[in-house]
Amino acid sequence: MTIKNYFNNTRLKLRKRKRLIIFLSVLAILGMTSATFAWFTVNTFAGVQDFELTVSTGDDLRVSMENHGSDIDQYTHVITNDMINSYLRSKYNKTMEDIILDPVTTNDGKAFAYQDGTRVEPNGDESYFEFECYFIATRDMHVHLTTEAADDNGRQTGSSGGTEVSTDSPAPQSDVVRACRMDFEGEGSSVKTWEPNKGTPVTSLTTFDLPSGNMSYDDSNNLFTLQKLTPKKVTMRLWLEGEDPECDNDIQRANLTVKLSFVGIRNGSNVPR
Repeated sequence: MTIKNYFNNTRLKLRKRKRLIIFLSVLAILGMTSATFAWFTVNTFAGVQDFELTVSTGDDLRVSMENHGSDIDQYTHVITNDMINSYLRSKYNKTMEDIILDPVTTNDGKAFAYQDGTRVEPNGDESYFEFECYFIATRDMHVHLTTEAADDNGRQTGSSGGTEVSTDSPAPQSDVVRACRMDFEGEGSSVKTWEPNKGTPVTSLTTFDLPSGNMSYDDSNNLFTLQKLTPKKVTMRLWLEGEDPECDNDIQRANLTVKLSFVGIRNGSNVPR
């Protein structure tokens, strides 16, 4: 066996053995000390397994993986795994199971790099997860990330269970919930980055977190705006922030659950419509 084959076989075994399972339903106390080591020091592979995106507010706000123009009936309230995988096959010839997450970092939520500064592209063998979808509304509105749950028809139930990140892995693997980031870039809008368990900033990227109690809607969680019956392309990205002190060897092979829920707020109101 050649040295090259040996390392390729070793890499394949690590990839199968050391997956970070990501479940997405529709992605801390920070601060470097001499005893904290960000970035993985061994090859650790993280995989995106499932994704489901939920849109609240009934018929007012909808979403699709394709741009159907103003034909509102072609849009839905949920993005399923099959929809995501169809998108990935057509654009990257991959499915979510093929996407490998490695620690990366970014200062603007658009350009990502490894620890040594090498640029990295999305949905690669050691990369970050990215996909695009289209939101549309029956009226002008602001779209927010929300912690409130919605039923199968997209109507808010008033209960918790909307956007959240959690894990069933024991400590110290459970620190994975502090190392992930997810951003949202509406076409023509600035990037908004959600940092679960937000703490002290570790890069120049501005982030926000969501309240643990009653949801309030303001500029911090306003992701983008929509004009009546005008679809907007939104790019979403999930990554492990290598500069985060919790992004170390302890979180290898952890199970991460990330749920996303969106709500539309009519212009001039702070109440979901």
